[in-house]
Amino acid sequence: MKKIIYTFLLLIVQLGSNFAQNGVQNIKGTIIDKQSEIPLIGANIRWINQENKIVGASTDFDGEFIIQGVPIGRHAFEVTYLGYETIVIPNVEITSGKEVMLSISMEESMVKLNEVVISAGVEKDRTINEMATISSRQFSMEEVNRYSGGRSDVGRLAGNFAGVGTADDSRNDIVIRGNSPTGLLWRLEGIPIPSPNHFSTVGTTGGPVSALNTNLLKNSDFLTSAFPAEYGNALSGAFDLGFRSGNKDKFEYTFQIGAVTGIEAMIEGPLKKNSGASFLIGYRYSFVEVAQAAGIDVGTNALPKYQDLSFKFDLGKTALGNFVLFGIAGTSNIEFLRDEVDETDLFAFDDEDTGAVSNLGLIGIKHNLLLDNQSYIRTVIGISGSGNDFYRDRYYQNGTEDEFKTKFAETNNKVLRRNVSSFYNKKINSKLSYRVGAMVEQVGVDIDYFSAELGIDENEDGIYDLVEIFDFDESTISVQPFVQGQFRMNEKWTFNAGLRAMYYDLNDDTAIEPRAALNWSIHPKHTINFGYGFHNQTLPLPMQLASKVVDGVATNPNMELGFMSSNHFVIGHDFKINESWRSKIEVYYQGLFNVPVDKIPSSFSAINVGADFGFPIDKNDLESTGTGSNKGIEMTVEKFFTNGFYFLGTASVFESLYTGSDGIERNSAFNNRYILNLLAGKEFNWGKNKQHRFTLDSKFTTAGGKYYTPVDLDASKINEIQVFDLSNPFGERFDPYLRWDVKFGVKLNNTKRRFSQGLYFDIQNITNHQNIFRKNYNRTSNTINNVYQTGFFPNFMYKIEF
Repeated sequence: MKKIIYTFLLLIVQLGSNFAQNGVQNIKGTIIDKQSEIPLIGANIRWINQENKIVGASTDFDGEFIIQGVPIGRHAFEVTYLGYETIVIPNVEITSGKEVMLSISMEESMVKLNEVVISAGVEKDRTINEMATISSRQFSMEEVNRYSGGRSDVGRLAGNFAGVGTADDSRNDIVIRGNSPTGLLWRLEGIPIPSPNHFSTVGTTGGPVSALNTNLLKNSDFLTSAFPAEYGNALSGAFDLGFRSGNKDKFEYTFQIGAVTGIEAMIEGPLKKNSGASFLIGYRYSFVEVAQAAGIDVGTNALPKYQDLSFKFDLGKTALGNFVLFGIAGTSNIEFLRDEVDETDLFAFDDEDTGAVSNLGLIGIKHNLLLDNQSYIRTVIGISGSGNDFYRDRYYQNGTEDEFKTKFAETNNKVLRRNVSSFYNKKINSKLSYRVGAMVEQVGVDIDYFSAELGIDENEDGIYDLVEIFDFDESTISVQPFVQGQFRMNEKWTFNAGLRAMYYDLNDDTAIEPRAALNWSIHPKHTINFGYGFHNQTLPLPMQLASKVVDGVATNPNMELGFMSSNHFVIGHDFKINESWRSKIEVYYQGLFNVPVDKIPSSFSAINVGADFGFPIDKNDLESTGTGSNKGIEMTVEKFFTNGFYFLGTASVFESLYTGSDGIERNSAFNNRYILNLLAGKEFNWGKNKQHRFTLDSKFTTAGGKYYTPVDLDASKINEIQVFDLSNPFGERFDPYLRWDVKFGVKLNNTKRRFSQGLYFDIQNITNHQNIFRKNYNRTSNTINNVYQTGFFPNFMYKIEF
């Protein structure tokens, strides 16, 4: 590792020694109407500079602009158009290695033309989806890469937001307001996608390493409650992501290497000169695999191997509309061998060999057709596949001459999804717009899982029998139509309402979901928000399709279980302190019902599953009579990145409870009760023309300890497998979670040629605080051991653009 660091430092010195005096770059982009998405011809964009020089441009017939000669650094831009609200785009980073491309949406003003047009000011906190006006926010890829401890992972970024927690350091599962991570919807370019993570498993939404390449992603939306009607089959929240388009005028290249993100190469440029079409391709390969092959000690026995490819081909504007082809392909595998297991391995045992392979693939085509100056149709067709294979071999008579091993668990799961999503969007006038559409999804499922974890030994030979847990090979179809409208009554009141329906042919279940949000601007700096949403979601497939053998025949009793349901209520207050600072408070209540629980009285509830690699294997005969509730208050105080400094503070106080079939209300597995995040960062410009930057970022996180069910040591000894004390479900609590991360780096801009580079070190858990992960029964020592989360972890990233 030291040799790598020294090499990078030497490279920076060599490449940074011949910088020129002055450097400028081009700013390009498009400006469109936010509701109708038509290009705005003649819109003006102006660089706001301290010398009050007028540097700007106007859009052409296609709504496109280019500003040449903008100096390297961070700048703000003002966008104006007659009859539209003026907006300011702050903190646009200009580097020497890459042209900047902006996609700007403007809202028509509610003020008459003979009156003064009110400026909307800095609107970084507004979402890209104009109909998401409560419990939602826009985030940028710069934030994903900037924040300390984030590992360039959008999932871990979300853990910084109010009301959001992560299940543990080893995975990026997203716990929103006390909900299971399975309640999250992932969308890419408008269609649902499987978990976009390496080492992921069927039915889960998280994983240890993200397969989303942040260098390809554009600014996106994150929604946490009462979301608009176009989002469905989710209980907790939605990630609405998109890929940016490549540079349509010039070829540009990016090379990046990081301990977690891997070794990456990316290329973008025009498909054909002056055609308006572009491409963007990025490929990543596991760094630790390459480092170990080179003889470098990477500090781990189980070597995570992964690679992924992401792409977008934007075919530009044609007579038939705009066509875009996009996709992701990824694969990952890891093995934990008993001879190499040590106490730092979170998922391994010293008497077992385990291995896992995970694959992900998706490809889609998006078509956007402007019908007139007020309406358009958007259609997305996608095919995605995911799968995971897993084996677990256990050694018996461990360490003796008679030692042998046998299969203890084996999984082979494949899921193939076909999606068609289309909607018609109409802007009637500046006050009223609506959207109507539908999504049809076919899911082909082929899952097989056999396990000896049930502790069944029918022939009494001392070896537990492999028992069928899942064995299903069928397909399902869901149909989800929706209608959503927005009525801007005046400059103070905005009302959003929608209706979504859902049909699931696996069990002929249907649901009608009303959604509504009301925004009241009581003062230019103060806005009150009200929101309601009724949400439904299908069960994770491994639970819905669990097998139960009756009279020698495999059945699937859970197949008849209907949707899990919830009502969301939220009220909030936004306070724009000034152009750089804002605060936000939201109070919420979520009531869950139709939750799967055991038919016989027990403490089990599906509310508590989903934050691991698998699901309970003995829950094959459930009923939908369970309930739950999440309630809390959350606050955000944020200073947007201005004058070289940013700050983000989020605090959540909440309670997450559930009731099983025994009728007893208990703490859920995700009831931390409180979460606090404090993030701050500062940039220091240096060089003769201040073209270089030194960055310093820090993050402090603490959260209440999780409730858990203790291990029954005596029963575990007798059965030689881990057995939980079900007489005390979620009756004990771990110590509070605490972690401090520090990140520092340097970015150098070569003003002599189009080249920039950056080197960053992210020291995670700098105090090496021991946060408990879980308690495991140790079969070798017949004791219960504490397993801890990630300790002191130095991460690095080096990036060049040219």
